[in-house]
Amino acid sequence: MHTTIFYFSATGNSLKAARTLAAKLTNTSCVSIPKVAHKPIKVTSERIGIVCPVYAWGLPLIVKRFIAKLELSKVKYCFVALTCGSSIGGTLYQTKKLLAKRAILLNCGFKIIMPGNYTPLYGAGSEESQQETFIKADKTLDSIVSKIKGNETIKIKRGILLPYFILTGLLYFLFLKNVNSSDKKFYVTDKCNGCGICKKVCPVKNIEMKDSKPVWQHKCEQCMACLQWCPEEAVQFGKKTIGRKRYRHPEVSLENIIVLG
Repeated sequence: MHTTIFYFSATGNSLKAARTLAAKLTNTSCVSIPKVAHKPIKVTSERIGIVCPVYAWGLPLIVKRFIAKLELSKVKYCFVALTCGSSIGGTLYQTKKLLAKRAILLNCGFKIIMPGNYTPLYGAGSEESQQETFIKADKTLDSIVSKIKGNETIKIKRGILLPYFILTGLLYFLFLKNVNSSDKKFYVTDKCNGCGICKKVCPVKNIEMKDSKPVWQHKCEQCMACLQWCPEEAVQFGKKTIGRKRYRHPEVSLENIIVLG
């Protein structure tokens, strides 16, 4: 059975997870969601997976738009793997409902803990703590592979109403309401050398270079790729990111993240 894994990754966590799943499942292709998000997506594989991070206890906007375009006539099995720093809230249930609108059954869903990367709230952890997290993530991925190979179906429930309403309901709604214009807080310091990497890693073409400096176009996803991959750490978001340690998965290169010319 051929498997196609669609992934969205800004700092490498979800790409690493997708690659690991693909290698262990064999006969599997990995496809970047930003590369195909602008056109209808027709899938011929019998098994598909979606691997992506969780933003504010819900799906990234780019992944929601991607699911809305999926056409899956031959798919017999569908799984979702979500990377996060701690909690995914009701994201799996949200994904299940979105897929159901496309007449796609979500057979199972998983959470993979990875190092957190939202620099506006915290800096990257130590290399030692990151390695501990990676080891646990590998064990989680082994378990996921076993379940997928066995074509297991695990019922995905909403969970307790109040936490779901607060996290994947209210807080996620507020996130979506402000996410596109949140890039007003981005700016660059005088360390910026005009290299344009921030523009190249943006998954939604939200950055234009003017006078060799980035200008954000207010269709932000809050993925933080521009901030995390800036080689000079010149990209800042508000005042709290100054001096905070950046995060990128050590097994993912800049070339792996650049998806748009």
